Amino acid sequence: MGRIFETRKATMFARWDKMAKIFTRISKDIAIAVKSGGSSADSNPALRRAITNARAANMPKDKVENAIKRASGQGGESYQEILYEGYGPHGVAVLVETATDNPVRTVANVRMHFSRKGGNLANSGSVAFQFKHMGLIRLAAEGLDADELALDLIDHGLDELTEGESDKGDKLLLLYCAFNDFGTLTKAVEEKGLTPVSSEGEYVPTQTAELSEDQVTEVLELIDRLEQDDDVQKVYHNLA
Repeated sequence: MGRIFETRKATMFARWDKMAKIFTRISKDIAIAVKSGGSSADSNPALRRAITNARAANMPKDKVENAIKRASGQGGESYQEILYEGYGPHGVAVLVETATDNPVRTVANVRMHFSRKGGNLANSGSVAFQFKHMGLIRLAAEGLDADELALDLIDHGLDELTEGESDKGDKLLLLYCAFNDFGTLTKAVEEKGLTPVSSEGEYVPTQTAELSEDQVTEVLELIDRLEQDDDVQKVYHNLA
């Protein structure tokens, strides 16, 4: 009985840690959006996206409002967005998106994570060319005709529309566009009266690497280590 309790407790703490990490990431997204475009979601598309993602993650409303207030005030949180490039074990290409108030600390930590898991931090531009920077909008699929929607949005920057699932198994439509068209596509979706489940920028690999099961495990250990870093927002890779 004690072992079962300890297992459940460990699972619960792991879930809390994951949720706390997600809330921290979204709070930074909100702070960056407010600093660059103001505190009004009506006139700030980046802030609207961050708030939408907060709802999707079940982030409490008061936490969202507090994040906006902190970023709006004098001396509020200020983060610098930096993209680090590197290679993981077996030559897998890795991009690390960070939001930091101390770049010296962040680059040292990212370099350490790569080094300790058999990878290496690379120079700017040496890895990113293997990815396309895209915008991704997720919509609830229920009640929508995918083909009709694609035709309606193709003139507003839509590059690709595919089907997917949420973590809960709900069917989604995934709308991809070039990152430069993100605002245009988002506006077109909103004008159709559709509310995204979530939306974000994403780096999509142009080619993927096929590895053995043991090799994949080594790469995933590096990715997991990077994702645990407080300054890291997202990690992308070209692992198949």
